Amino acid sequence: MNTPSTVAPAVAARLTAAIAAARLAGAETLRWFGAAALVVDTKADQSPVTQADRAAEAILRRELLGGFPDDAFLGEETGATAGSSGYEWIVDPIDGTKSFIRGVPLYATLVGCRHEGRGVLGVIAIPALDEIVHAARGGGAWHTRAAAEPVAARVSSRTMLRESLLCSSDFTSFARWSGGRPAGVAARERLEEACGVVRTWGDGYGYLLVATGRGDVMVDPLLNAWDAAAVDVVVTEAGGTFTDWRGRDSIESGDGVASNGRVHSDALRLLSTAMTWLALLCGVCTGAGMNHDQDGQRVSCRA
Repeated sequence: MNTPSTVAPAVAARLTAAIAAARLAGAETLRWFGAAALVVDTKADQSPVTQADRAAEAILRRELLGGFPDDAFLGEETGATAGSSGYEWIVDPIDGTKSFIRGVPLYATLVGCRHEGRGVLGVIAIPALDEIVHAARGGGAWHTRAAAEPVAARVSSRTMLRESLLCSSDFTSFARWSGGRPAGVAARERLEEACGVVRTWGDGYGYLLVATGRGDVMVDPLLNAWDAAAVDVVVTEAGGTFTDWRGRDSIESGDGVASNGRVHSDALRLLSTAMTWLALLCGVCTGAGMNHDQDGQRVSCRA
């Protein structure tokens, strides 16, 4: 593992633990990947969950809190545990459970860590492809394939959207964007028309593609903190940019966009269609938590 001396010792120690934990959790997912005995349950939000999700998250919780018992922990499947150190682990054991269930190898194990609310490290592991990118704030991003030595992960140098590869986890999810179906669909259509190649190589894998220069833009209309915590640090340390649709440095807005940085403003400009529609709908409203109805669609405004 490459950990430059510019990375604080407390963060470097946690990065080492995060990589090891992600590999262990990823190995656990592979025990269930393609298994006929895999049982799929439905959570309250109607998303699927399997015993592989739960088992992998149990490993992450055990390994990370075992090494750093005073840290806080937030997992998609097991929720939050308070801590006192100022550090918080935010993990998703299987980012892309729908792909995992169907035997598609483009799912990820995500491990992020924040200190006093700021991301300090991230790990994106793709267990079925034996590929991993890790990063620490100020230490760059590093890409490992199988047993090869890590190499620096860098975003692409493309400067125009018409040359760019756009990824998303699910293009139908734009219709479920919190700002309402018409705005979300309009934003998706503008992005699709502007970009040279459009693929749903999404979830954590799409962000890994951006961080390693193979993809140029990754857009998510629906994003949770555990989806974003790791990729935020990885993409930015690879030289790219991660924001919400409004261009803010946030993992808690409910949406996100990552890019090589060179096309980020253009992507945000196209996404601003959705923001404009929202502003027209609610006037000058910028109050967090305020809701409006438009043609039967519930709209949630976030400042």
